[in-house]
Amino acid sequence: MKLSRLGLFGVISLISYAAMVVFSPLAYPGYDWLSMAVSDLSAVGAPSADLANRLNALFAPCGIVSIMAVCVSMERVREKLLRLGIYIFCAMEWVCNVGYEMFPWVSGAGGANPQNIMHLIVTVLVVVFSLTSLVLIAVSARKGKHKELSVWAVLCLTMMLLGAVGTGVMTKAVFGLFERFSTFSAVIFNAILGIYLLRGNFE
Repeated sequence: MKLSRLGLFGVISLISYAAMVVFSPLAYPGYDWLSMAVSDLSAVGAPSADLANRLNALFAPCGIVSIMAVCVSMERVREKLLRLGIYIFCAMEWVCNVGYEMFPWVSGAGGANPQNIMHLIVTVLVVVFSLTSLVLIAVSARKGKHKELSVWAVLCLTMMLLGAVGTGVMTKAVFGLFERFSTFSAVIFNAILGIYLLRGNFE
């Protein structure tokens, strides 16, 4: 298989995640997407956990396949900062997928639960890696043939910052709304990288 075709897995990863976010609440009576986090849908003990895990089954493996293929293709790209940004984004994907698999949120246990504390630590690492990588990509791709990627990085970075600020300063009644800006920004950008690879833009 041609390496560029593996970029399709990034799109499949996005579709799987979106399906989980959209349809899992159907199995969670009383779930309020405006105020509740996405992780509540797959939390240990949540009524929607089984459905969420099934719908989300392709998210992690497909996302990893796509970003690893992008990393391999980056060997042909001269811009060192752009390569570094992509590599950090890849590291974020691994931390996200392995960390959340090891420490899923425990429904109803609160933030003092040891497993939930680790879940929050993973979240902090994911946010830091995501912000760092998107800034590097946005700055390094402004010139040359990767300008379009810079625009996408800025858009996803804006979404992520909006989500981070919103969840921190807005009321709990809209926590879930702003949290989705943060979570979807990284998933969308991974899909963008996959499409970029699929189109042969890294060759």
